[in-house]
Amino acid sequence: MDTFFNLLRALFALAFTLGIIGLAAWAARRYAPQLLARLSADRGPRRMQVVETLVLDPARRLVLVRIDNEERLLVLGEGRELIEPRGSDQ
Repeated sequence: MDTFFNLLRALFALAFTLGIIGLAAWAARRYAPQLLARLSADRGPRRMQVVETLVLDPARRLVLVRIDNEERLLVLGEGRELIEPRGSDQ
């Protein structure tokens, strides 16, 4: 009989936890856009922007990044980053 009550208590704890997670998800969908808009105040013009990405294979991708009106091509993956040499295409 004691095992039954332990199981019942564990099920109620699980239901309570899932309810709290569901309530947090609902609140995030309902109120997060307004909160994020207030928190992300205008910080001036951005200097860095990801222009485009291209997945080469599951381990590597190409990323075109614009920094101060200059574009750089990065190869990301396998624990290292390769950057296009500066004067290669100018």
